[in-house]
Amino acid sequence: MTTDFAQRSADDPADDANYDYRGGAVARPALVDELEARVDGDVRFDEYSRNLYATDASAYEIPPIGVVFPESTADVAAVADYCADQGIPVLPRGGGTSLAGQAVNEAVVLDFTRNMDELLAVDPEARTATAQPGIYLADIDEALAPHDLKFAPDPAWGDKSALGGAIGNNSTGAHSLKYGKTDAYIESCEVVLADGTVTEFGELTIEELRERADPEGNLEARIHAEVARIIDEESDTIEEVYPDLKRNVSGYDLDMLVSDAADGTVNLARLLAGSEGTLAIVTAATVALEPVPETKAIGLLTYDSLGDAMEDVEPILEHEPAAVEVMDSVLLDLARDTSEFADVVGLLPDGTDSVLLVEFYADSDADGKQQVADLVADRVGSESDAEPSDGADDMTEKRRYANAAMEAHDADTRAQFWKMRKSGLPILLSRTTDEKHISFIEDCAVPAEHLPEYVADFQEILDEQDTFASFYAHAGPGVLHVRPLIDTKTVEGRERMDAIAEAVTDLVVEYGGSVSGEHGDGRARTTWNRRLYGDHLWDAFRGLKSTFDPDWLLNPGQVCGLPDDAGDGDAPSPTADLRFDSEYEFDAGFETELQWQNENGFRGMAELCHGCGGCRGHQSTTGGTMCPTYRAAEEEILSTRGRANLLRDAMSGDLDRGGDAVDVEFMNEVMDLCIGCKGCANDCPSEVDMAKMKAEVTNEYHERHGASLRDHLFANIDSLSAFASRLAPLSNWGIELPGARKVLEKAVGIATDRTLPTFHAESFEEWFEARGGAQVSADDADRKVLLFPDTYTNYNHPEAGKAAVRVLEAADVHVELPLGVTDSGRPAYSKGFIGQARAAAERNVAALAPLVRRGWDVVVVEPSDAVMVQYDYPDLIPATDRSVPTGTVAAGGDGQKPAADGGESDVETIADNTYGVCEYLDRFRLDEALGFGERDESLTYHGHCHQKATKKDHHAVGVLRRAGYAVDALDSGCCGMAGSFGYESKHLSMSRAIADVLYEQVDESDGDRVVAPGASCRSQLGEHEGQEPPHPIEMVDDALAD
Repeated sequence: MTTDFAQRSADDPADDANYDYRGGAVARPALVDELEARVDGDVRFDEYSRNLYATDASAYEIPPIGVVFPESTADVAAVADYCADQGIPVLPRGGGTSLAGQAVNEAVVLDFTRNMDELLAVDPEARTATAQPGIYLADIDEALAPHDLKFAPDPAWGDKSALGGAIGNNSTGAHSLKYGKTDAYIESCEVVLADGTVTEFGELTIEELRERADPEGNLEARIHAEVARIIDEESDTIEEVYPDLKRNVSGYDLDMLVSDAADGTVNLARLLAGSEGTLAIVTAATVALEPVPETKAIGLLTYDSLGDAMEDVEPILEHEPAAVEVMDSVLLDLARDTSEFADVVGLLPDGTDSVLLVEFYADSDADGKQQVADLVADRVGSESDAEPSDGADDMTEKRRYANAAMEAHDADTRAQFWKMRKSGLPILLSRTTDEKHISFIEDCAVPAEHLPEYVADFQEILDEQDTFASFYAHAGPGVLHVRPLIDTKTVEGRERMDAIAEAVTDLVVEYGGSVSGEHGDGRARTTWNRRLYGDHLWDAFRGLKSTFDPDWLLNPGQVCGLPDDAGDGDAPSPTADLRFDSEYEFDAGFETELQWQNENGFRGMAELCHGCGGCRGHQSTTGGTMCPTYRAAEEEILSTRGRANLLRDAMSGDLDRGGDAVDVEFMNEVMDLCIGCKGCANDCPSEVDMAKMKAEVTNEYHERHGASLRDHLFANIDSLSAFASRLAPLSNWGIELPGARKVLEKAVGIATDRTLPTFHAESFEEWFEARGGAQVSADDADRKVLLFPDTYTNYNHPEAGKAAVRVLEAADVHVELPLGVTDSGRPAYSKGFIGQARAAAERNVAALAPLVRRGWDVVVVEPSDAVMVQYDYPDLIPATDRSVPTGTVAAGGDGQKPAADGGESDVETIADNTYGVCEYLDRFRLDEALGFGERDESLTYHGHCHQKATKKDHHAVGVLRRAGYAVDALDSGCCGMAGSFGYESKHLSMSRAIADVLYEQVDESDGDRVVAPGASCRSQLGEHEGQEPPHPIEMVDDALAD
């Protein structure tokens, strides 16, 4: 039975984002007019779009002619037909996650991920699915989950990688030992040929192929004739020359063609696998599916050296694992130094140099445990085992054993092990220096039996070129990811890149391997295909290309080089068209205000994005926070990658900004809709901090162009709230008078249909004073806390502050409100008034430091204010000016105790000793002694994006659960309110589109009540729930009262 998914896009939140893309100056307007007359989808040839699509996840940068977002196969055919007539190249593109440069070219780019991203049908009985090329692989699997089926190839970026890209790349993943490559799963494809012809490719018998073949016929007939010729004339050469590997995606998939032909069939759809869009354009594909494994089990083997680990791969394969993954000492050492991965690596035995993660798919838990037990018994030995067995000639069999093993049979432990394995790329890509770990020979494959010698020889090549790299990833199929550290901005660096590539290619050929095991040829490796396959098959590739694409207009230059009239058919140089080369220059055009030492300067952060597309994932499959505006509108310019690329281009001269990289148009079009969620600082593998860069750039914008009244108003919301609170309830009534909201919208741009926060006549500070201050004496207290009166808690929602006081005091904490503080500076910082935010930070540090240095802690109710102190204050206050003058008095304090020489500065001391209220309770387990009982109420928890970005979101969940609540902790993104953002008329539709993603998750949760620590989140959720949800601390207080 086939399930129809054709209407799936009707509920796409992106449809409601109402983002009006304007772009910059348009290139080739006549071409735009011609294409717009032929297609229903958007046609964008403006400067921004061309720069946005000039990069992918590789080291290359080539601005396209323009970008078309087709809505149908008819659109694709119209573009192909017109471009063929005009001699204009065309490049089909998925998520732009390619690592070899195959998704960039001087061509008209077809981005399928915007509109042609539907799962069209599923047939569970036949185990097939039909989908459009722009759908992400993870979205396919999500839809297949009720049927316990999946699309088997699992590239690491499957939640951001499109099906069309997987076909074009012949993608696979960590479990290729079991599943192989994409080509094995292609049943049929609807395709657009180079001349605009729409046809269907599927399985044929050899007889049917020959019936359709005509070398003098139309394009489709000539294609069938050339395929028949290859089968007849080239089969012996193909069988002789092609590497005997499970993982080879270099060149065209002719070995698959010949293999199928030997069984009497041929499938031209499968021939498109790995063709990188050079033969035809896939507009729909039917793929075979695999059942989801019943269970999994992992054995993690540890080794004294990488060489020992490589020796053990081949015997491990006899156990038929689904995956064998390696991490070497370089990555393990780097992981130990990170807060995110240190605990996981800490589980390994002392002295571990390398590890192999061996995963099994099993029919039952008992079966999985037995498979791991058999592996451990066979491969893990002791020193006493290192004796030759009877009849053995040497000790090789024993001395290559692993020295220890760890097992993972439950989902959480398995996830921990995989987290350690996947830590490699984020760590390598977070370098902010000019030297970066470049992908160009990162994907070579060799037979597993040659891995020990191959790795040793590869390391010698790196040593000779005076660089280094980590060896990690897919050891089982012989595909080790190796990214040498190279500065491509220098001539020497590019020469080193060429020399390494040439030497490694020779090495791969020597060991019967391939230059690409999964990432494809692209600009990085196409040139080496001639050496890998020889001149004869190189010419066969070019003949196939010429038949499919007579004018060489489909992604020219990839797989088999350029046409004969362009450089005698040579492939593009792997060191040409690099994103960073000798001509690259960066100039921000202003002196920065924030501290950028940890990022190697503002330039280091602006150049950090490597283009992986991690910010383009969907909430339901990727999770996390990054990037809410992309998830709402699915526009590249609204992703972290898009903003980072355009900001770098503006400051390096690749965008013509007239000398002003922060002009009005650029800020409105590129930076304005960044909501400062900080999700990218945590979720991005490279840790691109767009919120921090936006604050810096917006500050400079204010310096040059001034700031709006609205921005000034929100930056000074603390003073405004204090004034409105003194006038309450009149201030609350006044804002609801007829016509008042319209005046407010016209004057400062605050949306009329937003519910504004209520001001309380008695502020939190006034309540605390009226109650007589602290109820637990300092002498009797276990801990002493300065409860920071953030703006929202103080004037708009004092109940959360009161609850915090009661809970802390119930835990025997002495609570005071600090004297001499102002607001945290968060509103000014978010609006780009860095000087104002710094003044607030300096005042607060001066007020808090004396008591903090004497053992007091600072606790904050509002998450964004807590994170402001913890993470943004050190960026605001210069390293040379972080100790404030003595003599300032805080609550109960006497003068400031100076920082000890060589000790931590005041701002660092404050940052290290500031906590969110639930973080404080959880960190020190203060709530455990409160004696909560079980409660009947269940909660749906939505965390604040700043807490998620700083890995502090789990604290409230732990406290609520210990308070007796059942908690469904949503893996949600930003709520879309983002401080003042959602109140502003110009941002209203985007804010609500972001919220729609959250609302879907809330509606699917079975919690009785929603809770959220963020004031903005509670306001946004209040629109959906009918009333504002409580702060988690209020629910803890309720449990305490009961």
